[in-house]
Amino acid sequence: MVATDEGHTLAGWVGCAAAAVGAATAGLGIIGWRPGLWLGPAVLALAALLAWALHLAGWGKPPGPRPAGQRPVGVRDMTAREGHADCVGCRLAGRGQGRRRSGVAAPVPVKR
Repeated sequence: MVATDEGHTLAGWVGCAAAAVGAATAGLGIIGWRPGLWLGPAVLALAALLAWALHLAGWGKPPGPRPAGQRPVGVRDMTAREGHADCVGCRLAGRGQGRRRSGVAAPVPVKR
């Protein structure tokens, strides 16, 4: 059986948790808590920006599967400053222009 890279990263977990809070807040707004109608979408937008910022800081991952030793959540991608090839988030930040996937080095684990 071949293990797959499910993309578990710090940026993914934090972004997902913040988005869940935003969705719950918006849901409360729908059932009657008026501030939730505006606060929920604002928290959702902040969740997207937070996940993007963490990705750009190296706590995300490049597109595609990673080697088995680099799949834990605590692995920081030290190549993020140059940008990931074929990554929309990196392109939006002006990183990784014109690079192809073969030119991206593998992420490096952070020593604790």
